[in-house]
Amino acid sequence: MKVCKFGGTSMASAQSILNVKSIIESDSERKYVVVSAPGKRFSSDIKITDMLYGAYEEKVETGSCRYKMAIIRERFVNLAKDLNLDIDMNKYIDEVEENILKSTSPDYAASRGEYLSAVIMSAVLGYDMVDAGDVIKFKHDGTFDSELTNDLVSKYKGTSKGIVFPGFYGRMPDKSIKTFTRGGSDFTGAIIARGVKAKVYENWTDVNGFLVTDPRLVDNPCHIEVLSYEELRELSYMGAGVLHPDSIFPVQIDKIPINIRNTFEPNHKGTFILHSTQGYNIPKVTGIAGRKGNTTISLKKAMMNSEIGFCRKVLSVLERNGLSVEHVPTGIDTMSIVLSDKGFKGLDENKLVDDIRGAVNPDHIEVTHSLALIAVVGHGMANSRGVAATLFTALYKAGVNVRMIDQGSSELNIIVGVEEKDYNASIKAIYNAFFN
Repeated sequence: MKVCKFGGTSMASAQSILNVKSIIESDSERKYVVVSAPGKRFSSDIKITDMLYGAYEEKVETGSCRYKMAIIRERFVNLAKDLNLDIDMNKYIDEVEENILKSTSPDYAASRGEYLSAVIMSAVLGYDMVDAGDVIKFKHDGTFDSELTNDLVSKYKGTSKGIVFPGFYGRMPDKSIKTFTRGGSDFTGAIIARGVKAKVYENWTDVNGFLVTDPRLVDNPCHIEVLSYEELRELSYMGAGVLHPDSIFPVQIDKIPINIRNTFEPNHKGTFILHSTQGYNIPKVTGIAGRKGNTTISLKKAMMNSEIGFCRKVLSVLERNGLSVEHVPTGIDTMSIVLSDKGFKGLDENKLVDDIRGAVNPDHIEVTHSLALIAVVGHGMANSRGVAATLFTALYKAGVNVRMIDQGSSELNIIVGVEEKDYNASIKAIYNAFFN
């Protein structure tokens, strides 16, 4: 059996939903379907989830969510009408509006796009619908309860009729709705795939899988046919946003392959994400990804290496200030901490520097913003000579000054830090060096 998750663009219009129906009916093994809320139909359109968040905010501000819900109502009523479905969507919308007015958290409102999508999709396919809140469970502290969830999902293993699940949310012990982070429908699909022991988890979106790098920066970059769970995590972490990076964890337990496919080009084989790519003809470099908006805190102190607890003291200051550390390159008398700029919003930078001075008394401390990180990722790098030489030669020829270098112990990636103004040129230079 196969689990198929369809993203927001796949659920955005009657025509795209009919594409989904055609895909599912073309393979009798596609018995489990997970759907997202309808996405944008055109560039200036608004995603249903954003409208639902807006409905909750409208309720908080005015005591009513009538304005936003009228727009949402029209969208779903028209979808059902265009698909010739004999269901009263107004009944469902009335219930959603009533419960948003009673809710004390935006999670319920945010989850209803997926719920209403599942109502539509189950009617289109003639499949049963199972509310995600009945099988996706969270613990009292808000963390995902993986084992209870797996037990509940496994009860639906071997269905003959077919089941549609809403993505993105589950239920707390007190029966309240809790959502995953944005993109959490990918995670729901993986949870269902694990629970029913699927032979493959198909994630249908609006692209033909992963590309080696960002097509907005490089013209027609190569397509990635296969990559490992670990490579996916590295690329997603650095900004390759095709798939939610946490979605591999449920399927990784049972080594279930993920296949990224395109709803609008269903004949394209897409990208396979596997437990291991051993035996495949893989290139030295699988992918190149990066992100701007990073800050570096650089410290110097003579004999730092012999001062027991130096790193711990610095990191403790950052922890007390609620800052998450991305990378920590070090030297014998130097230490650099790389953090996301997002963590600095609303933070008193001078106070942070004073706290670090008070903790470790460095000889010098400097904070530098506007650092871009670029990751070159691939299992093939570990057994190949000259990868680092090719990388740094490419940056040298492009006139780029490398501000930071970091490599994981697994030799799966090399991360370089460059100034944001050099980001685009760096991506192009690295890509051309390995793939052109």
